[in-house]
Amino acid sequence: MSELKDKIRSFVVDNFLFGNDDGLTDGASFLEEGIIDSTGILELVSYIEEEFPFSIEDEELIPENLDSINNVVNYIEKKSS
Repeated sequence: MSELKDKIRSFVVDNFLFGNDDGLTDGASFLEEGIIDSTGILELVSYIEEEFPFSIEDEELIPENLDSINNVVNYIEKKSS
C-alpha cells in the first residue's frame, strides 16, 4: 500500500502543488484545502485511468473516492481487487 500511496502523493504534489508537499497529509481534503479544483479532479481521474486497469464510472466521482490521498488509495484498492 505504501508504494501506491507514494505514487498518488507524487502525482498530486507534482501536478497541483508545484513540488511542495509541506503540510499535505494523507487525509487532507483536496477540495476543502484548495489543493485540487473540479478541473483537477478530472486530471486525477485521467491519471488513475491511465495507470490502473479500470475505468471510473460517473457515479464513482464522489468525494468518498477521490477527495484525499487516503480516499484515492482505498478506492483504487477496492477497484483493483
